Amino acid sequence: MASRVRVWLNRTYAENVFFMDQLRRNPSDRAVEIHATHGDADSPVLAAADTAELEPAGLSPAAYVEYALDQCVRRGIDVFVPRLHQAAIVAHRAEFRAAGTALLAPTPEAVAVFEDKATAYEAARAVGVPVPPWWRVRTADELVAAVEELEAAGERACFKPASGAGGVGFRMITRAPFSLTQLSGFPGPYVQLDLVVEALRQAEEPVDWLVMPRLEQPEVSVDCLTGPDNRVRLAVGRTKNGRRRGFTLRERWLGPARMLAEGFGLHYLSNIQFRMHGDRPVLMDVNTRPAGGLHQLSLCGVNAPWAAVRLALGDDPGVIEPPFLGQDYTVVSAPRTLRPVSVPQQRSPETPLPAVPAPADGAAREAGAPAAAPA
Repeated sequence: MASRVRVWLNRTYAENVFFMDQLRRNPSDRAVEIHATHGDADSPVLAAADTAELEPAGLSPAAYVEYALDQCVRRGIDVFVPRLHQAAIVAHRAEFRAAGTALLAPTPEAVAVFEDKATAYEAARAVGVPVPPWWRVRTADELVAAVEELEAAGERACFKPASGAGGVGFRMITRAPFSLTQLSGFPGPYVQLDLVVEALRQAEEPVDWLVMPRLEQPEVSVDCLTGPDNRVRLAVGRTKNGRRRGFTLRERWLGPARMLAEGFGLHYLSNIQFRMHGDRPVLMDVNTRPAGGLHQLSLCGVNAPWAAVRLALGDDPGVIEPPFLGQDYTVVSAPRTLRPVSVPQQRSPETPLPAVPAPADGAAREAGAPAAAPA
């Protein structure tokens, strides 16, 4: 009988409770135990894990690597899926390997390229992947110049941080004056250009933003599983158009994603996002980690988390073709149990696991956000 596999997820997104569910329900019927750490005692991933700990606050990247190595040794971790401090961790891959732990993460070079969106766009354009026009801005004058150039071309301007994830900091520029219209309904992404300019002029530190045109739907997130030999084992696109979600295997989306995954060492699980600029798809973002919505591929008969763990352990699953494409769906919120106390406790080996709710899929964007399930 095959031995159990011990997997650790550090400070990850709330949706990855579904990632954990899929590991336990793996088609190999292999025993999987999951360790989770987080900075939020009420994170649902802590409740879903077999063992859990609160992470120490305020660690530098170097100190976090030491903490992570200690966790791997003490917990007997076979596969570590790092999100927090990923760049620092992958730079020490050999040390984790010596501790008996495989990192389910890309090469240091890939992380360095794609953690900065401007660098990512330059690298993608150099290998022939279409990218939108963009301006890197740090001052109010640079912002105004970029916005005016976009507006002169008939585009709607938006901006986002040059580094970051989950859509945090994304805003759309408007020249409409502030009025009660902005105070009715739910808060939106629009900000007045004059208010942004004034805030920049008063700021003590420069910003680091990308200004670019507002890209149109559909948005297609291509989930890739790539081996350390730089060959893609799995690529499936998840389409988003308003509430409607679906899947695609069209090469106009998958071809550029494969080019990036294989050409830049995006090993194991990555997520490459595209939107439309005019009549052609362009790169929007590259995530060097599993996407929050990765579990939605279960609607296509694919267990991507387990395939990735197999690959990390040296058990190559080979090329994976979805047996079918699931029907269109939407996402809705779903309840998830938390631990009964604010400080996580360890589950003893004799204590049975809590009942796992029916499979649910969702794509909340930020760590700690409520999970969602497909309807």
